[in-house]
Order: sequence, then C-alpha cells, then structure tokens
Amino acid sequence: MKVIRGTLSLVIVAALAACGSQAPAAPAGATSLTWAVETEPITFNPHQWAQNKARLLVFNQFDALVARGEDGSFVPWLAKSWQVSDDGRTYTFKLRDDVVFQDGTKFDAAAVKANLDKLREPGYNPAVASIQLHAFDKAEVLSPTTLKVTLKEPDGLFLDFLSSPLAAQVSPKSLKEAKDLKAGGPDVVGTGPFILDRYVKGQEVHYTRNPKYNWAPQGSAHQGPAYLSEITYRFLPQAAVRVGALTSGQVQVIEGVAATDIQSIKSDPSLSFQSALNSGTAFSYYFNTSHPPFDDKRVRQAFREAVDLDAVLASVYQGTAKRAWSIVAETSPFYDRSLEKTYGGDVAKANALLDAAGWTERDAEGYRVKDGKRLTVRSVASAPYVRDRRDILAQAIQAQVKQTAGIDFQVKIVDQGTAQKAIEDDAYEIFENSRGDSDAGAALNLILPEKAAINRTRYADAELDGWLAKASASSDTEERKALYAKVQRKVVTDEAIVFPIYVPSDQIAASKNVQGLGFDPVSGTPRGAYDVRIAA
Repeated sequence: MKVIRGTLSLVIVAALAACGSQAPAAPAGATSLTWAVETEPITFNPHQWAQNKARLLVFNQFDALVARGEDGSFVPWLAKSWQVSDDGRTYTFKLRDDVVFQDGTKFDAAAVKANLDKLREPGYNPAVASIQLHAFDKAEVLSPTTLKVTLKEPDGLFLDFLSSPLAAQVSPKSLKEAKDLKAGGPDVVGTGPFILDRYVKGQEVHYTRNPKYNWAPQGSAHQGPAYLSEITYRFLPQAAVRVGALTSGQVQVIEGVAATDIQSIKSDPSLSFQSALNSGTAFSYYFNTSHPPFDDKRVRQAFREAVDLDAVLASVYQGTAKRAWSIVAETSPFYDRSLEKTYGGDVAKANALLDAAGWTERDAEGYRVKDGKRLTVRSVASAPYVRDRRDILAQAIQAQVKQTAGIDFQVKIVDQGTAQKAIEDDAYEIFENSRGDSDAGAALNLILPEKAAINRTRYADAELDGWLAKASASSDTEERKALYAKVQRKVVTDEAIVFPIYVPSDQIAASKNVQGLGFDPVSGTPRGAYDVRIAA
C-alpha cells in the first residue's frame, strides 16, 4: 500500500485485489478437514463478534472491505481502492464489481451502506455504534461500485475497523430476513470462501466450499475457490481431549495446545506445531474501583504485589506464557517497555499497604478483616470466554494472595447471563479480559473511557479520556505512541486499576500433510481455512 501525502487534496490508496497471488487456482476435487477448536462461538454473526478465538471462523464465511498485509498495512479486499480527504473526514471507496453474496444477492455500494447503517441501528450492537463508529455520520451510494462515507470528525481507527470481523459484510437480505440475526447461522450469509450449512450446538459447525469465490484479499496464497471442499470444526474445550483427537486421527488440526502437550507434539514426526502472540491487550485483571475494597488504590497495589506472577505463570504454563507488564500487548507498536519490572511480587510491600489501608485484623482462617468485614474480592467470569487454562491460573493466584497477604479471592465461572447480571449489579471486584483487536487503540477505547462499552473498572478520568480521544483521531503513529504511553502509565503505574498478567498466544498443531495453516499477521490469531490444503 502506498500513501501519497503533501499538497494533494486527497490521500490516495489504491491497489488491485488480485495482486500478490502466485499460486494456481484451487482444484475442484473433494477434500475434507476436521479441526478441533477450544471455544464455541456465542454468535455466528460477524457484527456481534466478541470472542477472539472465533475470529478464524468469521473470515471463512465473510469478507471485509479492507485486509491487512504481512507488514500490517491496509490492502484491498472487497474495496479495490479508497481515497481519504485531507481533513480525514471523507472516505471514498471503489468496490469490486464481481462479488456475489452466498444467497445470490449482488455485492455493491448499497450493500455496504446497509451494513454500516445496520451497525448504527439502536440496540443492534451498542458497543460498535458508540465506540468504533462514534465518528460515523453517513454513507452515500454514488454508484453501484462507489461509496462515500462521511465522518463527523477524523478517526484514525476507521480503516482498522473496516478490516475487522465486526465490519465483515453481511447480505442485505440476511439483515432483513434472518430468523435470528444476532445469533447468526446458515441464514446469515456473507461473500466468503465457505458456506456455513450446519451447526450443532455444543458439538460442531460445518462449512462447504463456495464454488463462486474469486475475490480473495491481496496477499492470499491463491485466488479462486478454497482448496478444501468442506471443513468441520468440532468444539472440544478440554485441551487434553483436543490433543487426543489429533494424535488418534479423529481430527487433522487443533488450535489451543496446553503447555503440558507442546513438547510431545513437537517431538512427534507426524505432527507440526506453530504459535504466535496475539495483538490488542494483554490478559489482565481489571479492578472495580466503584466500591470497597478496590476503591482504595493501596489495596489495588497490594493485590498485585501479593502475587509472584513469574512463579504462577511458570507453574500453570510451564514456561510457555509471556508475562505482561502493560495493558497493551507486547506485540503492539504502542507497548511501553518502561513499565517492565516496576511493580509486583513484593510481599512485604503488599502487607504494608494493606496495614496502611486499615486491614490490620485477621479472622480464624487467616484472612484480613476491617470493620468486621473480610477482605474479599470476587471474579465472575463468563464460561464462553474462558480460555488458556485461565481457571487454573485464577486458582493459583487465589492461593498466593491468601497465603501472602490474607486476601479472600473468590473465583466463579458461570454462564454468560449470570456473568452479565453480576456486571449489571456491580457484584464483582475483578473483571478478567483480553482483546485481540489488531490496533491496541481500538481495545483501549472499549475498556478505559468513562462511558466505554466494557469499562468494568468504573474508573473515570477526564484527562485519560482526552488522551484516548486524541490518539484515536490521529493518523500519526508517533503521536499516538506518546499518548498511549501516558495512558499506560496512568492505568498501570499511577492508578493501578489494571493488573496485566500474560500476553495471550494461539497455537496450532496439525498432521504434517495439512499445509497452508498460519496466523493473521496483525492479530496473531489463526487464519481461516481459505489457503489450507491437504498434501498428497
């Protein structure tokens, strides 16, 4: 991608979507694959996407206007080119004219407008409407292949949003007629290389090849239909079960490999193994500052100091987890390395902080008490979002904070409805989360501002909100980096509202004859199955 700046009235970005493809078109033969995944999606509608583990499924069935290249740059997909006005408020997209939705509907500018308008519809996805599309004003159809988007103010994250699963294109017919649009399924269709034709809740989802597909994004290994004629994703939440299914030949690919199984897979000559760190935010504990005990910064600091995180991670992940020091993942260009080794693991300091905060008494079980109440903090996690042995991780931290500082850390993993009710009732002290957004700024906007969609710290700071807003509006990487450094220091060092724990990663293990597997170059999550093939 080449960006032309200067005295021109427009910033021009243009390339052909078919560029960069050297491999021959996919064969017409029948080849099937079974892939075991850790997490079952809570929805198959990309507009409602919220699970990083489900990203690989989204881009099997759906395409976006823009893709990301190996170097992180924006490259053409359903949009062949785009122009951005000097003031950053007008985007004009030239669209492909050969794309068809899986229900036979023509992809055109009217379809893109329908998707953008739907995303702004009250109640459809409030988080997207209020955060990712906060600057959106209107979309205008200039011709079947030309769409003009006007923003109320510059938004440096707009193209990033258009490349994300949330902005994947859904057939306008589906938007109007789907039986359960928010849940998605076979009647919510896109333009992608695979067609979802069967979903058995709790068991599997099945896709067949889209024979008409011929509009893969720039940088794909081939053009034309996918190599695989069909693919089944089995939902196997237990890591040991997934590995067993792979080694016994029941499946050919698995994602999510436990640390205890990595070496055995690497030493098996019939198997391959790959891993990559995710982008976005680190897996962190967010402290609820709206009520005791985490309304007191000293208690927030004490919780972090009470944990020997290196020892915990070594025990749970056996050296395969990368410790986090910031809310921003280490893979991001905005990561602030100055935060490293500035806090955590000082038991004497933890206890001194709790003493100073008035938690000086102990009950019969050794927990700290103040004014007759035990020092209790609760984490209520939604089961569909629990991955990477985070339940075991929480138990290890639970044991440490009890032993070292007398903190009663209560861990519950519940269904999504129960977890949501706990959030609404303010009946929690710790919220655990990681986000795989390709731009860390998008994740920070969802988590940190006072009115953010998933601000679970309930922390409000006008200065912090100002930094985030200024960074979002800017397209200057260095300016954004400086602003995000201030954000990280504020929430991690100055106010201690976040306890960064580890940088999430994804792993893929497969039979050696399965080729074309890999990771999205920006998100670090497994790619979809478009380029996957089975060698003879």
